[in-house]
Amino acid sequence: MLEDLRVLITDTKKKIEEMGASLDVAHKKEKIAELEYKMGEPAFWDDTENAQKVSTELNTLKDNVERYQKLIDKYDDMQILWEMGMEDNDESVCDEVEKEIKVITAALDQLELEILLSGRYDSNNAILTLHAGAGGTEAQDWTQMLLRMYGRWAEKNGFTVETVDLLPGDEAGVKSVTLMIKGRNAYGYLKSEKGVHRLVRISPFDANARRHTSFSACDVMPEIDDNVDLDINMADVRVDTYRASGAGGQHINKTDSAVRMTHIPTGVVAQCQNQRSQLQNKEQCLKLLRARLFELELQKKEEELAKLEGEQQKIEWGSQIRSYVFHPYNLVKDHRTNTETSDIQAVMDGNINLFIESYLRAKANKKL
Repeated sequence: MLEDLRVLITDTKKKIEEMGASLDVAHKKEKIAELEYKMGEPAFWDDTENAQKVSTELNTLKDNVERYQKLIDKYDDMQILWEMGMEDNDESVCDEVEKEIKVITAALDQLELEILLSGRYDSNNAILTLHAGAGGTEAQDWTQMLLRMYGRWAEKNGFTVETVDLLPGDEAGVKSVTLMIKGRNAYGYLKSEKGVHRLVRISPFDANARRHTSFSACDVMPEIDDNVDLDINMADVRVDTYRASGAGGQHINKTDSAVRMTHIPTGVVAQCQNQRSQLQNKEQCLKLLRARLFELELQKKEEELAKLEGEQQKIEWGSQIRSYVFHPYNLVKDHRTNTETSDIQAVMDGNINLFIESYLRAKANKKL
């Protein structure tokens, strides 16, 4: 049994070495030393915003290097245990060695996933917007189900959620909602959710219990800080205030605290009504407008690149990224990666990491 583990141990060592190359640990150590020197300069904390960015970058680098070093240490301990077992012909250590290999492999997979989140804005907060498609109450109920799903996902993965804007359905559900999901790599993970989500079920709103197909569109953007080069001429922005609707208490309903901003040259619209004051809503609305204009610029660049590469990329109704089938069988399937599960309740409770991870790995493999 111990001898049988030799190949597995060798393969594990190879994976760790490949991970070290992917992480470029030597370069990261040099960068850590450089940033620590910069933080030691007397005037470093004079620019608080820049200091915070440098500090965050340093902590991220240290975290990656430390986690990789812990993997090496764990592997070394496991290998010593295996070698001692081989010398003493002690098969009783087999189970422990196998257990340690599984722990190391799981840690490698998690670290590999985080390496995939290396895009320029992957570490940013995410702005997630859901829009109900055609179908009235049925589609609005589906949008509310997705809202709950993403809320549960955020809660389970240590992110915080703030509702920026919510337009309730006429009878039930939600017509549209915008969330700010805060935490490290929020955008990196959630960018995989952008697209059309399709539901097939027996509608609870149909007296004849017929099967219905509903759609909801999910849009995901990174929150853009002021350091990003994106100038907005406020003379091109029309600002409207109006009385907010929905939840928020008496104050929010009795004053014109809600804000809508329209960027006239592009027609891009952003609105916010869930803050307590008009000033807070304006600040949040401007953040949202910046993110949407930034996304528009990115989309233009991607379309130009697609033309050069001869690709046609469609983002439209009918090109759903994922289907959720409640009837006549239970199945959730991602059409981009073919990842699927029959545990639909778990998915609706926020367990969507299998789809997110499959998407990130598929995108990485495509680039190779």
